[in-house]
Amino acid sequence: MSYDATVIRRASARLESRRRQRERELAARREELYRKLPRLAELDGALRKTLVRIARAALSSQGNPEGHLNAIRAENGRLQSERAQLLEQAGYPPDILDDKPDCLRCGDTGRKNGELCGCLKKLCAEEQIRELSKLLDLGEQSFERFSLEWYPDAYDPAIGKSPRQNMKLVSDFCREYARRFGSFPFANLFLTGSTGLGKTFLSACIARMVSEQGYSVVYDTAGNIFSAFESQKFARDTEAARDARDETHRYLNCDLLILDDLGAELTTPFVQSALYQLVNSRLLAGKRTVISSNLSMDEVRKKYTPQIASRLEGEYRVLPFFGQDIRLLRRPG
Repeated sequence: MSYDATVIRRASARLESRRRQRERELAARREELYRKLPRLAELDGALRKTLVRIARAALSSQGNPEGHLNAIRAENGRLQSERAQLLEQAGYPPDILDDKPDCLRCGDTGRKNGELCGCLKKLCAEEQIRELSKLLDLGEQSFERFSLEWYPDAYDPAIGKSPRQNMKLVSDFCREYARRFGSFPFANLFLTGSTGLGKTFLSACIARMVSEQGYSVVYDTAGNIFSAFESQKFARDTEAARDARDETHRYLNCDLLILDDLGAELTTPFVQSALYQLVNSRLLAGKRTVISSNLSMDEVRKKYTPQIASRLEGEYRVLPFFGQDIRLLRRPG
């Protein structure tokens, strides 16, 4: 699993913000208790001094360092005991002024043994879903909300079943793909059908479920993706080129790329080259991809190069969508 740098940076900033908030709250609590219990402030000051004296005694080679060290430790113990008794009599737990990280595994650093800790991964997943929601409205789109009622239930001889039966199979397939992401036998999906049949909705359902499992997911339209590849290659502005390079890196390296509306873009030789690079690079890297398009496979063969068509036909499971434009059916009146 590999979250892109932007997601990790935002999640890390949230983790750091939580840590600083906890420190502010602890400082305010300490100030309040010191005001109520002046003796507590004196005891904490004395305890800090004994820690310094213990360190010095441990490094000393004069006299009887071991005996001196034991005496300081005994004094530290008496101070600790008085402190705990003072807090208890005032109705406070003895650890009320201890700094307690939310994550004991990493101490709220977000990393353990050089890897992302579970606490940071959780925030990364939230940030990723927030980013996806800007385009996909993930608050509404989930497998539980996907309805078959908009698909005709009448038998269609052209497809050998009703559109509703077909979409039941397609939606179940997509759910299993997302639920078993990483182990599902089909790595890549090609969702094909006319406008308004639910391709983007089911793509969003997949994005949500896969994201919630902690995988990195990037969703974008074919036009935006090819524009980023073009900017990376031709941009004269250094910052624009760097931003485009970061975007193309995300497209190439995320665990799941959802490429929406393939075929709507202007098909130039550069677009053909960029699409081949994207599809082929992700296949070679073992990265999974979901493509949605209004094009059938026959139309894909006519629109794109044989190399592209061959990879899409050979490496993608084609899921056809049939029915009527749901957006038109849902219009009132």
